[in-house]
Amino acid sequence: MARFLDVNHNLMLDLPGVFSSQWQPIINTTGDRALFAKRYGEATQQNAVRFLAFDPEYPNSIYSCILAARENARSVRETISSEMWQQINSLYLMITAEARKAVPESLPDFCHAVRMACHLFEGITHSTASHNEAWHFISLGRRLERADKTTRVLDVKYFILLPSVADIGTPFDDVQWAALLKSVSGLEMYRKKYGRIMPDRIVEFLLLDGEFPRAVRYSIGEADESLHSITGTPRGGFSCASEQRIGLLRSELDFARVEAILEAGLHEFFDNLETRMNAIDECIGSDFFGRRAADAGAWV
Repeated sequence: MARFLDVNHNLMLDLPGVFSSQWQPIINTTGDRALFAKRYGEATQQNAVRFLAFDPEYPNSIYSCILAARENARSVRETISSEMWQQINSLYLMITAEARKAVPESLPDFCHAVRMACHLFEGITHSTASHNEAWHFISLGRRLERADKTTRVLDVKYFILLPSVADIGTPFDDVQWAALLKSVSGLEMYRKKYGRIMPDRIVEFLLLDGEFPRAVRYSIGEADESLHSITGTPRGGFSCASEQRIGLLRSELDFARVEAILEAGLHEFFDNLETRMNAIDECIGSDFFGRRAADAGAWV
């Protein structure tokens, strides 16, 4: 969510005036446009930031996610390291202090602080927790979330372009694509690999790259590896619905070509991808944490 907000902020810095009211695309990509309209009405900067960052009744807001993460950490306090617990509490204290304000004093500083705190938690987890089943569940969730959010960040670009298709291929368009890459911390790595800004190569980089950690293909591949480490199923096979679904998606991404994706329709591809990742998420819940999994006594 902090990256979503950062997309628009970068665009407003690079193109002042042009993007002063471009907050509706950010809301659209969350899939919660109707809820936002009911609660806030007009998509102003203040309303969008309040909804995405601090709304306690919106379960996907930054505030709600951090509170839920802290509660989850508290419930498994004996499993995680002390350093992990301390870091998530530091993030909790920061977000509760910020939530008391109408809007952050500096939106970019707030987004940066949230992102750095999450990076720190990830690094602490990698360095201080045993890389066992619990660690693989954390990794699995992180990779699926990254894949989903990368498709939604790309979808921001699609929604922004809807009213201005004539701008495609212009310097104005290049600024938008550069801002999008910045929002996923991918501009430098993209430049090293491809050089100049080319929309088809950016889509290829963020969807199909096998080395960039926020690319969808890379994230799904790592999620598949963690899932197999949890179940112990040999690579290439599956023992539950979630393994089957994520294996199929991984295979399709491994052999996908950006030209075919663009020809069939980028937005349609995003929608299908997000639907399938949601199905994988539901299957993981059912396979490992649902009544059926508990009755079977498997991986619980």
